[in-house]
Amino acid sequence: MQTRDPITNLINALTKLPGIGERTASRLAFFVLNQPDELAENLASALIEVKRQVGFCSQCCNLTKDDRCTICKAPKRDQNTICIVESTPDLRAIERTGEFHGTYHVLHGLISPLEGIGPDDLRIRELIERLGRSQVAELIVATSPSVNGEATALYLQRLVKPFEVKITRIASGIPIGGDLEYIDRVTLSRALSQRREL
Repeated sequence: MQTRDPITNLINALTKLPGIGERTASRLAFFVLNQPDELAENLASALIEVKRQVGFCSQCCNLTKDDRCTICKAPKRDQNTICIVESTPDLRAIERTGEFHGTYHVLHGLISPLEGIGPDDLRIRELIERLGRSQVAELIVATSPSVNGEATALYLQRLVKPFEVKITRIASGIPIGGDLEYIDRVTLSRALSQRREL
């Protein structure tokens, strides 16, 4: 709600960001006020620029300012392996490992009937079109091991069956440094069922 007070308007705007409560928003607002004008101008400019220039990659639906993202354009990437992720932050997390050299497909969400999000609300149609026009050997489903992540993985598994493409799921289990006594039953059960030979 807009008021006549610009400080209150800024605080209200900042509280709409995820993870930002009123106290944090207030701290940020007063921090911006106490900085040189250049900081506020650069921040405002960056926000406007990202909203105007960033769109979806025409191949993988990653966020990019170009028609195709840098990953899809990279000649050394394995175009026959696609890792399906929920969001661009998930893609970036996998990229930081340096272990995956294929391409991606970003769904921009997960199937969640309770929130009214169905397959048509995700970038699944673009994935099917992509499978129809290229030779893909493997799809790696890298959605979270949550109820919605599992539902999305099962839906994708059934949907791509006619394409006769190998579909795999990322492993999940006990985190490095985790103590067994504090691990929940589902995670421990999954770790046992997905064990591998040493």
